[in-house]
Amino acid sequence: MIIAIDGPAGSGKSTIADILAERFGFTKLDTGAMYRTVAFTCADRGIDLDDETAVEHLAGKLDIAFAGDSCPLRVFADGRDVTREIRTPQTDRIVSKVAAYPGVRSALLGCQRSFAEGRDVVAEGRDIGTVVFPHADLKIFLTADPRERARRRVLQRHPEGTGGVDIDREVEQTLADLLRRDEIDSHRATAPLKPAADAVHIDSTAHTIDQIVDKIVALADARR
Repeated sequence: MIIAIDGPAGSGKSTIADILAERFGFTKLDTGAMYRTVAFTCADRGIDLDDETAVEHLAGKLDIAFAGDSCPLRVFADGRDVTREIRTPQTDRIVSKVAAYPGVRSALLGCQRSFAEGRDVVAEGRDIGTVVFPHADLKIFLTADPRERARRRVLQRHPEGTGGVDIDREVEQTLADLLRRDEIDSHRATAPLKPAADAVHIDSTAHTIDQIVDKIVALADARR
């Protein structure tokens, strides 16, 4: 079975996909982490992000692997653990540019589909239900109020607490980044962020994680 979860940054995709994967005993596929890994590696190796050919070449050669016994899995690029580096504000700001390149998406698409072969999978990203797994058994499109998404992203960056952090300022900066990213993701020519025609829409703004998970579990059970 394949459960596809799409939606903008901060809508709750990763957290909910983690819980669903553990509850069902499925494997989680975080396609966003793959694009982040390409973006971070380009920046780390000094590759000009405006050089589409160079970025696409790296994406085609880069060995991206996931490892671990629980969600979220650790992410490796050519054997280097980049789990923390791909979740920084710096990577947030450049990932949409890299993800918009058709050659990058083409290079990673084959890896994403191969990953799911012979497995029960919860896959999350922005084009899972429309491009990666158009025949997924269940498609979910998660949304949330932009400011709430920004707040979640900030708290996600500070798992050990926010002491000494100007949360309001960071939320405002993150909100601007998210809105800019939404614009890029939704209007790119290749695989734009949009719900599949048969996706179930869920607004996570005013609901707890448990409430959303329970709803998706019920939907999945009905289709299994």
